[in-house]
Amino acid sequence: MKQFKFMLICLLFAGSFLSFDTTKKPLRILVFSLTKAFHHSSIPAGVAALQKIGKDNGFEVDTTTDATFFNEKQLKKYAAVVFMSTTGDILNDEQQIAFQGYIHNGGGFVGIHAATDTEHDWPWYNQLVGAYFKKHPKPQEATLNVIDGTHISTMHLPKEWKRFDEWYNFVSIQPDLHVLITIDEKSYTGGMNVDFHPMSWYHNFEGGRAFYTEFGHTDASFLEPLFIQHLTGAIAYAVNKK
Repeated sequence: MKQFKFMLICLLFAGSFLSFDTTKKPLRILVFSLTKAFHHSSIPAGVAALQKIGKDNGFEVDTTTDATFFNEKQLKKYAAVVFMSTTGDILNDEQQIAFQGYIHNGGGFVGIHAATDTEHDWPWYNQLVGAYFKKHPKPQEATLNVIDGTHISTMHLPKEWKRFDEWYNFVSIQPDLHVLITIDEKSYTGGMNVDFHPMSWYHNFEGGRAFYTEFGHTDASFLEPLFIQHLTGAIAYAVNKK
């Protein structure tokens, strides 16, 4: 029943049934949290939150820090792969090719927080995730503007959403992104993207679907009901191939 509810959410959002045959095996996602640079202490809280989202919505959640999972045989098991605050150069050449093939075959991707501080020397990944992390000021409260409240990940959010987090500045922002949420740089100190500072976005990409949310620096983020629902919607988008 829980799995049906999650699939129904995807159906209502996309206007079509999931492209995965969930009558034969449960929907499954992979949460990948390998770090080769800064390691966020909030990663365990984020992994636990995604496991609970899976339990509450009837899909399986596998977790790993093992990059050898990135091969064709392993990746084909998953409807989506979530990069949970990954950092640095985490995939070798063969693993990168396998991940590209996964996306080209309709796989889903969700990047959380430091996923944009990952694979800075891999231009294809920049295109997939949508931007690269540049720097950030100290964590503080700021005002977020929900500029598209029709998406499954934002339809529950207020137009102005005030919350505490670590706010990234970005470079190499890709031109084809559908931006969902921006941050008001006048509401905090340290913003560097001036008039248009995206915080969450999605796009169809080379046969797959990619979603990114900047939020999730703190443990407390993963206890926020609004953020949890935002993540649930992100996964629902990523796993629906149509």
